[in-house]
Amino acid sequence: MPHLRTQKNSFTGGEISPILLGRGDLTAYSTGAARLRNVFIHPTGAVSRRPGLRYVTAARGPGRLVAFEFNTEQVYLLAFSDGKIDIYPDPEGGEHRELDAPWTEAQIGQINWTQSADTLLVVHPEVPPKKISRTADGTWTITDWAFYEKDDKIYQPYHKFADDEVTVTPSGTSGTITLTASAEAFVEGHVGTRLRIETKEVEVTAFTSATQVQAATKETLESAEATKDWEEQAFSAMHGWPVSVAFHQDRMVIGGSRDLPNRLWLSKSADLFNFDLGEGLDDEGIDFAILSDQVNAVRAVFSGRHLQVFTSGAEWMVTGDPLTPGNIQLRRQTRIGSPVDRTIPPRDVDGATLFVSRSLTELREFVYADIEQAYQADDLSILARHLLASPRDQDFDKRKRLLHMVMEDGTLATVTVYRAEKVTAWTLQETDGAFRSVAVVGDEVYALVERDGEQLIEVFDDEMAVDSGLSGTAEEAQDEWGDLSHLEGRTVKVLADGAVRGDAQVADGQVILDPPAKAVQMGLGFTHVIEPLPPAPPEVGGASQGGKIRHIESTFRLHETAALRLDTGRGFMEIPFKRFGGNALDSPPPAFTGDKIVRAFGWKDTGTVSLWRIEQDVPLPFTLLSVSSKISAND
Repeated sequence: MPHLRTQKNSFTGGEISPILLGRGDLTAYSTGAARLRNVFIHPTGAVSRRPGLRYVTAARGPGRLVAFEFNTEQVYLLAFSDGKIDIYPDPEGGEHRELDAPWTEAQIGQINWTQSADTLLVVHPEVPPKKISRTADGTWTITDWAFYEKDDKIYQPYHKFADDEVTVTPSGTSGTITLTASAEAFVEGHVGTRLRIETKEVEVTAFTSATQVQAATKETLESAEATKDWEEQAFSAMHGWPVSVAFHQDRMVIGGSRDLPNRLWLSKSADLFNFDLGEGLDDEGIDFAILSDQVNAVRAVFSGRHLQVFTSGAEWMVTGDPLTPGNIQLRRQTRIGSPVDRTIPPRDVDGATLFVSRSLTELREFVYADIEQAYQADDLSILARHLLASPRDQDFDKRKRLLHMVMEDGTLATVTVYRAEKVTAWTLQETDGAFRSVAVVGDEVYALVERDGEQLIEVFDDEMAVDSGLSGTAEEAQDEWGDLSHLEGRTVKVLADGAVRGDAQVADGQVILDPPAKAVQMGLGFTHVIEPLPPAPPEVGGASQGGKIRHIESTFRLHETAALRLDTGRGFMEIPFKRFGGNALDSPPPAFTGDKIVRAFGWKDTGTVSLWRIEQDVPLPFTLLSVSSKISAND
């Protein structure tokens, strides 16, 4: 049979699930791969060894990373841990700050947050909501939310938790009074909270019984008659605190609370902490429940093209241009649902909102379809379901168009998303340890990584070829290089003056080099893997399932690549590049751009065996543009 040529010009299909090996008819099959580990896919189709992780500092303990942008030039990384928040400037440098915080280690996974100017609002259903602020002089504070207050009246959300028929009877209209309920409605926790009786506020000062409390009036009551028109503050230690928060159309939006999980509150326009409903004028507050045929506990509110509400059972659109009490409309769009045991913040990507499904097995794209005048929630992970191992955190790097998703098993799934070209390409990042959180701060991608029981903060660095790595330079060559105490006793990869040295072990926080070097880079090694899918029948002259193919040779088109190790059927081999003295392991390798032709050997089963596999841990640059393979087939 004559020789055939298969051409792989793009990897924008990403890593494809093994259960799709029989779907050579899919477009994604021709651009996908069987295995892509520790590589990033460019939106244009090439695939490169991922950057290494530069060591920043040791974290206080398990926790979560959150970005804080004070202005376009001053951005910060906030590391939440058990009872603390550590604040690090970016780029590193400047003074590290810390704040005492109310959230325990167990609660950090369910915090929700949003930022407005110099203030970060953080909520959790079991903890009073907090406001973290940075002032112009560099001072950081953490305080409770303070709703707008005027004339001793607090304009906060209210709700009647007792049955509608329960009445209260005040003993008077001013001063200290007794409130008597027609049924059990009070607990000791009511002391210090506010009630609103026919729009007038009182504050509970003492608990007498389940039907009676003492209160101080803040306004003169309308009457001392029994009334069903009474309610209590919506957020309190008794009834829980907000679950989610966002800003939309110049209003603060609170989505759900512990005891009111399906309710939304919108502040007055341009008055973010004022929730006065007033007379329902256009600029006044809004309060309503999400009512449907299923449970809809709000998990996130997101400001996109419309106000988007993600609940435990569905996704909703809140419309109104602008939103006012008189024209607001709520419409259910899709029925996917969001996780209830953790907070995974939705992320905007080119006008679409990416969120994780309640099943923790899907990444969905919530996007408005103009033709249907409604939102759709397409599954972006259907071809790579095997890479989703219960996500716990995510963030989007706009600069490189990469969505990073932290998994429970410690891996980091990375999705190249370029909606204009319909690119959704999955790869998986692995490290000698476990990824625990991720945050994009400015142009930097930070990760919280657990290594040998220690929590470390590290950042992806295009100049770093190893993980948990450090680099250094000296005017004169030296043999002792230190500051590696975070890798004590570990075996590390070493780049010295641009060349790969033999592995070394860290002892007393340092490594001894022989011969000495002026510039070094040291850290934990990682292996990148690129393995294509087996050729599909159209690529092998229509050879059917069960046939044989003979791999003759492959031409690898490389870009600025310094090392290539691959297997074409005869075992792994190092592919040499033309050099002017030395080799990749004892001198700085030149960057190679061009084609490398590699001969292959032996027959393979069609549909089950890949033609080649790249696998290398050499900490040197690598980028693969395309591969052309010559084969022959036998039915």
